Amino acid sequence: MRTLFSSIQNKYSPLQIIIGLGIIFRLIAVIFSKGFGFFDDHFLVIEAAQSWVDGYDYNYWLPDPNYPLRQPQGHPLFYVGFHYYIFKFFSFIGFTDPQLKMLVIRLLHAAWSLLIITYGYKIAERFSNKKTAIYVAGFLSLFWFMPFLSVRNLVEFVCVPPLLIATWLLIKEKNYRTYFIAGIWLGIALSIRFQTVFYLAGISLALLLMKTNFKYLIICLLGFSSVLLITQCLVDYIIWGRVFAELGAYIQYNIDNAAVYGTDVWHMYFDLIFGLLIPPLSFLLFGGWLVSWKKFPILFWPILFYLAFHSYFPNKQERFVLTIVPSIIVIGTIGMFSFYQKYKARIPPKLFRFSKGFVIVLNVIFIFVLSLSYSKRNRVEAMSFLHHQPDMNMVMIEDSNKENDFTMPPLFYLGKWHSVIGVTKNFYLDSVKYQFSIIPDSVKPNYIVFWRHENINARVDSFRKLFPKIKYVTTIEPSFIDKTLNWLNPLNDNETTYIYKINE
Repeated sequence: MRTLFSSIQNKYSPLQIIIGLGIIFRLIAVIFSKGFGFFDDHFLVIEAAQSWVDGYDYNYWLPDPNYPLRQPQGHPLFYVGFHYYIFKFFSFIGFTDPQLKMLVIRLLHAAWSLLIITYGYKIAERFSNKKTAIYVAGFLSLFWFMPFLSVRNLVEFVCVPPLLIATWLLIKEKNYRTYFIAGIWLGIALSIRFQTVFYLAGISLALLLMKTNFKYLIICLLGFSSVLLITQCLVDYIIWGRVFAELGAYIQYNIDNAAVYGTDVWHMYFDLIFGLLIPPLSFLLFGGWLVSWKKFPILFWPILFYLAFHSYFPNKQERFVLTIVPSIIVIGTIGMFSFYQKYKARIPPKLFRFSKGFVIVLNVIFIFVLSLSYSKRNRVEAMSFLHHQPDMNMVMIEDSNKENDFTMPPLFYLGKWHSVIGVTKNFYLDSVKYQFSIIPDSVKPNYIVFWRHENINARVDSFRKLFPKIKYVTTIEPSFIDKTLNWLNPLNDNETTYIYKINE
C-alpha cells in the first residue's frame, strides 16, 4: 500500500491527486446521492423544465393566451432554460427514464463543480504560494458537503464557478480581453442567481479600491452587459414583450414578501458557516477572511456585501449562504496560513494535533455519509415506483396530518403533469369525493400515496369509506439521512410512504 501511494505521488502532482479524489467523491455522489436536497433545486428547476418539454407549464411561469393577466414570477430563466434544452434533447433521442436523466444531470453538475477547485487553486496560488493553494484545493475538493452540493441543482451553488473564474481573470492580468471575458462570467453568474448582484457590488468596490484603470472597468461592464442583453433583455422581450421582466418581478416579489418565508436571527448565516466548515477550523477560516480585508479586497468585499445584505434581510434560508462558502474557504485559508506562520510558536502542539485530527475525522465521516445519501428518497421512489406501473392513471396524495398544504410529489419522476388531489385536514372526505367525481376517467387517480406513518391505520380506514376496495401495494422507506433530518427537526417531511391502489 505504501509503495502504491509513493508511486502515485511520484507520477502525479499534489493538485492532480486532489482533483482526482474530488472526481472520485463526486462520482460517488452522482451514483448514490439521488433525489434532491431542497425544494427549489427540484421544483423550480427540474419540474419546470421537463413540464415545458412535455407541453405543460407546471409552475405557470410562461404567458398563456387563456390567462391574459398572467405575469412574470421572478425566476431567472437562463438556468431553467438550460435544463429545458437538455431534456428536449433527451426526448428527441427517446431517453425517457427520469432516474437515468437525473444521473446525467448530476454528472454534468459534478463536472461543472470541478471549476471551483481549479480556479480556487489558481487564486490562492496567485495571492499566496503553492502549498497554501494545495490546501485550498483540498478543502474545495473534499470538504464534507462539497460532493453533495456539487451534484445538486441549486442555483446558489451553480453560480459559484462563474464568480471564481471572473475573480481569477480580474487578478490574472490587466488587459481589455481578460476584463471583457470576466464581465461575461459575471453576467452569467447574475443570470443564474439574481442575488449575486451583491457579490458583484463587492467586486466593483474592490476594483475601485485597487485603483483599476477606468477603461478596464468600462470594458468589464460591456462584457457583463452583453450577457444581460441576451438573458434578461432579449429572452424576456420575446416571452413577455418587455426587458428585465423576470428581474423586475423578482425584486418586487422579495420586497413584498420579505418577512413571509423563513425568518431568523441576524447571525444565522454566521452560525451556518461556523458549523459547515467544522470548528475550530471554521473559526480560523473566518478569521483568515477578516484579517485579509486590506490585502485582498477582491475577495474580502464581495463576501462582506453578500453576507451583510443577507444577514439584514428578513427572509433567511440556509441555502442562500452557499454562494460565498467557497470564496470564504479560498481567502480564509490564505489568511489562516499567514496567521499561522506568524504565531505558530505560540500554539501548543498537542492542541494543534488534536484540533487537526478532530476536523479530519469528522470530515471523513460526514463526506461518506452525505455523498452516499439519497435525499428525499421516500418521495422520489414513490413516484418512480408508480412511473413503472403500466396501469397508473394519476395519483392522489393523502397528507391529512397537515392542516392545509400537502407535501408536493415530485411529478418529474412520475412522468405525468395532471393536477393532483391533495388530501389535508381541511380538504378531506366530502371534498375528495366531489373532486374525484369531476375528474375525467383518463386521468382519474387510481393510486393513493400516504405520506408519513403518523395515524396511518386510521387514515387508511377513513379512505375505505370512499373506496372500499383500496389495496395495499408497497411501502417506501426514507433514507438514513432523511430519517436523521426528521429526527433532528420533525418539520422535515421525510417519513415512510405507503402506496395503495384504488380498485373500483
